[in-house]
Amino acid sequence: MAKRATKRINLGLQGGGAHGAYTWGVLDRLLEDERIEIAAMSGTSAGAMNGAAVKSGWVADGRDGARERLNWLWGQMGAVNDLRWPAWFGLDLPSAELSRAVSFSPPFLMADAVSRAVSPYVYGPFYSNPLRPVAEAFEYDKICSEAGPALFVGATNVKTGKIRVFKDNEISTDVLLASACLPTMFQAVEIGGEHYWDGGYTGNPALFPLFRPDFPRDIVVININPLERDAVPRSAQDIQNRINEISFNSSLLRELRAISFAQRLLDEGAMPGGAMKRVLIHMIADDGLMRDLSVATKMVPVPALLRRLKEAGRAAAEEFLAAHFDDLGERDTINLAEMFS
Repeated sequence: MAKRATKRINLGLQGGGAHGAYTWGVLDRLLEDERIEIAAMSGTSAGAMNGAAVKSGWVADGRDGARERLNWLWGQMGAVNDLRWPAWFGLDLPSAELSRAVSFSPPFLMADAVSRAVSPYVYGPFYSNPLRPVAEAFEYDKICSEAGPALFVGATNVKTGKIRVFKDNEISTDVLLASACLPTMFQAVEIGGEHYWDGGYTGNPALFPLFRPDFPRDIVVININPLERDAVPRSAQDIQNRINEISFNSSLLRELRAISFAQRLLDEGAMPGGAMKRVLIHMIADDGLMRDLSVATKMVPVPALLRRLKEAGRAAAEEFLAAHFDDLGERDTINLAEMFS
């Protein structure tokens, strides 16, 4: 049987704290498949960290280097001192029960209460960002290299409320920290005289950098925040969790709606051919699993949950490739018109 041609794709990597381990699994499976070539990545928060790991590892040692660097990243995330939980915690619990256990545990309730009542600026010279050692350990000569997939990192300008997308040699330790800067937990990150918060508020992830003419048409969004829930939340924690999900999906939905509108104009001949690139949108997600989890499990990188999320991501990528590999380069695999009808 003839070997099927390589498919070039772009990746949109959502942020979502510890739930970014799901993206780790998706990327691990995609990198395993030599029929897939990653041309460009746009990432926010945990998505930016994942993208940086893929980029630096790829430049160092191709696919194997990218997978190895992702393994290193999530090993580090599971051992961040300020966020660490015992490796055995939640090992055998179903996902929903693990989420409840974390949500109602004294350490999380205390940390959550402090984050709502105490500004991260009150610590003065004693303040430190627990993610800084992880971000500093990246090899930025490789991340900023022209080799390998292009990488774009989104952060939110605190003063203007606008997204800024960093690329090429603009990417640094501070840029990755800015992209993952939750305002209630971390002090805003200053870059070039401007201050930045988490990019998820304005682009989770930003898709427009992937529209460049030299990039392939396919954009595969790795989505880790559920777009829909069946029930109206009633408890205080469930309400806060859904607010978090809606906030961090809103920018993605705006961009997808704009893409849907542009596609309709192109299909109806209302726009001259070549006036706009017709991109193809795909999504890899596991909303069932993510609905079982919560904002609490985003904040607490329990090693057992990180491993579970990785395996779920690998399984979802496997399913996507089996069902839609031949669709890449040919057609969308999510119905945007139906999504926004």
